[in-house]
Amino acid sequence: MNLFGQKVLPAVRKMRDLETLVDSRFEYLVLLDSHISQLMSVSQLARSRGKKLLIHADLIHGLKNDEYAVEFLCQTVQPAGIISTKSAAIATAKKNKLLAIQRHFLLDTIALEMTYKLTEKNQPDFIEVLPGVMPHIIAEMCERLQIPILAGGLIRTTEEVDLALQAGAVAVTTSRKEIWSRY
Repeated sequence: MNLFGQKVLPAVRKMRDLETLVDSRFEYLVLLDSHISQLMSVSQLARSRGKKLLIHADLIHGLKNDEYAVEFLCQTVQPAGIISTKSAAIATAKKNKLLAIQRHFLLDTIALEMTYKLTEKNQPDFIEVLPGVMPHIIAEMCERLQIPILAGGLIRTTEEVDLALQAGAVAVTTSRKEIWSRY
């Protein structure tokens, strides 16, 4: 399933990057580091240019990362989706009919097994796995789970993007501008 129709999801860390991306061919953008005071203007700018924001709820400064914060984001900011490591945030995004993307840090076998358990329980729309430079693990997850996988973190080259996609990831999230321009 490739809902995004794009191989790369640009991840915005700086507002000047957002200003560049709102005029790009990308439909979906990931908002990483942000401040609560910027959310409405960022959201309005993106929407005015036909872009859909996926907001990483865990990385918004000034906003506690819990289901009430996600409820605020869903009702007030109205992004296309929420990214979070928190199961309650994923449940709240789903309840509000937004894309729910659960982020998992795959540090070891225990983390991988926990990812399988949480995914079966939470049923997010997508899983984002970090680091995304583990094609054999991405392939294993694709085989075991019925949920599309995004690969992110430590992807530095177009070759690494290609390896993640060949392993089964539907897209790669990256803040590297040199990769954005290649896809």
